[in-house]
Amino acid sequence: MNKYLFTLALIITSSIGRAQSISVEQSTNGIQIGILGAWVYNESKLTNQLALRTEFGLVNGIWGGSFYEKNGHIMFSKITVEPRLYYNLNKRNEKSKRIDGNSGNFISLKTNYYPKWVISSNYDHISIAENLNLIPTWGIRRSISNHLNFEFSFGIGYEYITEKNYTSNRSDITADLNL
Repeated sequence: MNKYLFTLALIITSSIGRAQSISVEQSTNGIQIGILGAWVYNESKLTNQLALRTEFGLVNGIWGGSFYEKNGHIMFSKITVEPRLYYNLNKRNEKSKRIDGNSGNFISLKTNYYPKWVISSNYDHISIAENLNLIPTWGIRRSISNHLNFEFSFGIGYEYITEKNYTSNRSDITADLNL
């Protein structure tokens, strides 16, 4: 009986040890550059499959056409806090696919805050409405090389806009697409 218990304990211990070695990175830092902005980010490990992503970025906005009186450009700030659950790391590892740099599929709750700090515009006295987004998101992240990765995510969520020049605040449905 003791031999069976010892063997069972050995099997459980070795399988737990293997499962614990499959994990998100302890900490990942980087810069992301896209068509509509640039961001610096950090992903910190919370558990083996859960990471907390924080980022600060500058977002570009453009407007123009017959609907507007003028054509314009604005650059404003964005702060994001996003817990990410990387749910397929074990499966990727079993298939000998890369998991370094947090390569995997994830679900998250992206929280974007757009403070009323306008960085630059081609017009004076331009302002943005301060707003907060809560967006459930699904995405993929793949490491292409040691210092380069590809990321795609999409989600639909809730947006709360503070408009101090009006009598009330406003909320709406919003979408988030990252590539």
